[in-house]
Order: sequence, then C-alpha cells, then structure tokens
Amino acid sequence: MQRILITGNMGYVGPGVVRHLRRVFPKAELIGYDMGYFAHCLTGTGRLPESRLDRQLFGDVRHLPDSLLQEVDAVVHLAAISNDPMGQTYEDVTLEINYRAGIWLARRAKAAGVSSFVFASSCSMYGAGGDGAKTENSALNPLTAYARSKVLSEQELAPLADESFCVTCLRFATACGWSDRLRLDLVVNDFVAGAVATGRISILSDGSPWRPLIHVQDMARAIEWAIGRPADVGGSFLAINAGSEEWNYQVRDLAAAIAAIIPGTEVELNPAAPPDKRSYRVDFSLFRQLAPNHQPQRTLADTITELRDGLLGMGFRDPEFRSSQLMRLRVLTALGETGQLDEGLSWTAEKAPAPVKAAEPAELALS
Repeated sequence: MQRILITGNMGYVGPGVVRHLRRVFPKAELIGYDMGYFAHCLTGTGRLPESRLDRQLFGDVRHLPDSLLQEVDAVVHLAAISNDPMGQTYEDVTLEINYRAGIWLARRAKAAGVSSFVFASSCSMYGAGGDGAKTENSALNPLTAYARSKVLSEQELAPLADESFCVTCLRFATACGWSDRLRLDLVVNDFVAGAVATGRISILSDGSPWRPLIHVQDMARAIEWAIGRPADVGGSFLAINAGSEEWNYQVRDLAAAIAAIIPGTEVELNPAAPPDKRSYRVDFSLFRQLAPNHQPQRTLADTITELRDGLLGMGFRDPEFRSSQLMRLRVLTALGETGQLDEGLSWTAEKAPAPVKAAEPAELALS
C-alpha cells in the first residue's frame, strides 16, 4: 500500500485505526479527511492522533474532491453519523451522509483506480435477532436510521465491486474500549463510566438483550486485513461479520462483569421497561475462517480495566456525563445551538457547493 485515504478519522474509532495503520504500513502515505465535529473531544492523550498521518484535511465527505482520490490504493470509509440517537435526531442527514455520500465516494474511487474500498458497516442491521446467532446470510431487520443506512450502502456497493475494485463491508459488532477520543454513548463505555462516577450502573431494560462487542483496537486489525484482502479471499464484494463469538453478551452480564472488577458498584435493572428490540447474537465463523491472523485479541476484563484506569487517570468523576461532550449527540447539539452547524450539519462559516447525491434511496430489500 502506497497511499491510504481514511475518511472520518477524527471520531472514536479513527485514532486507533490511524495508529495501527501507521505501524503496519510504515512507508505508506496516510491521509485523513474529516469534518472535524469531534476534533476537540480529546481524552487522556498527550499527542494529537493526527500527527501520525502524512496529511490531515478538513472537509465534508459530501464534498470530497476528486483530486484527493488520485493515486490512492485504498479507501477506509469510516465517516458517518455514527449512532442511533444521532440518527434519530438527524434522520435525513444520516441517509445523506452515511448512504448517498458513501456510494458517491465509492463510485469516484473506482473511477480513480482505487483497488480496495473498506466500508465500516454494522451488525446493527440484524435488529431484532431472535434466538439464533446471525450469519451473513440471515435476514436483515434494521430498526433505526443508522442501521438502514448501512443496509442501503451495502446493497449499492455490491454491484460496484469487480476484479479491480475489491469492496469489503465489515459488519462490526458494537465498539468499546479506550480511545484518544472516547465516547461514552456505547454500552460498555457507559456502564464503566457510571461505575466510576457514581458507583452505579442503571440498565434501562430487564438486561436480557444480546449485544456483540468488539474493541476499537480489534476493529483496526480487521480494517488492516480488509485493506490487503485479495479478491480470491471472499470474492470481490464481501460483507462479513467482524468480531468474535466470545464477545456476545447479554446486557446484564456486561454489568455484572463490570461490577466484579469495580468493587462497590450497584447494578439497577428495570424489569418494567418496554422490551429493547435491538437484541441479536452474531456468528463470526466466516471472519475466523477468512482472517485467521486478524482475530480479536482483547478481552472484556482487560477492556473494563483499561476504561476504568483511563477515566480515573483523566480525573473523571462526572455523574452528569450523559450531558457532556463525551456523548456525541450532545456535541452536535451544542454546535448547532451556538450557530456553528446548520440543520444539515454543515459548518455555517463554510461556502461549500451543494452536495452531489449518489442516488435516490433504494427500496430497502431485506433478505
């Protein structure tokens, strides 16, 4: 790999991806492209993560210039409105950024001669999963705008792939673990923050829903594999569950594991709450078969310990952390309230051209 473009690199997952790619591709030119919404949300780091890049460019993925794709070997497409609360608040923008802009980017990347396109997809597309573990051939049941954007993207990425344009959709489990731009609006991170700040974990359900999990460092290892994956390993288009069966947990068991590592933590269940339909276990056997040297290495116990120690190290004791900049929706809301972002999540000071749309939303074909 001579040149790798990473979109959305200044979020939660990006810093770890940049660090890992710099280590495994030391001679490659690494280019970051990000809107900068969360650039200021640094946590416990003494070094700006982007200093590991050769170039950091600021811009909207809806306006990414063609010139940036020239002589690029691989695109790692992380840029997205990245969780369900943000997707619910900005539903139309979520489809515009996560789906239309991503397909537009992929088409231009192919035309520019990019050989590998890695798309950060999500296991959330399985939605209400029932009892069995979901394989890549299981029916899709996206329950949120975020999940729908991933399904639509995969559907339109598939026909773009060929022998010269290898597309890998990594259906990631729910992210967790320490980052230079930590988010606390993720289940494990939220629970550990609650235990550290208040000595209490409040579960807004009966604790029975299943969640597959993956550490952000293991996400970076999967991305490394996808960048270099030859087309004869899985085909020119591959949508694959990225994670490990050992990381399928019920929410109540996650809370119990955290309470065991952080003594004195109380766990509160809410058995009277409406059932959480987002419950699914995932089968990762195909990922284990195709990427045996890039399997997840982190454990739940060391992830909890890492988060606890990192939060304590930065003096975290905020019982109101769900209203802080460690929650991504709160950051976007604050930027909007101060007039820095408009309703379409564009910077108000910028004079950018109108977004180029990749396509009108396709009919959601679930199989």
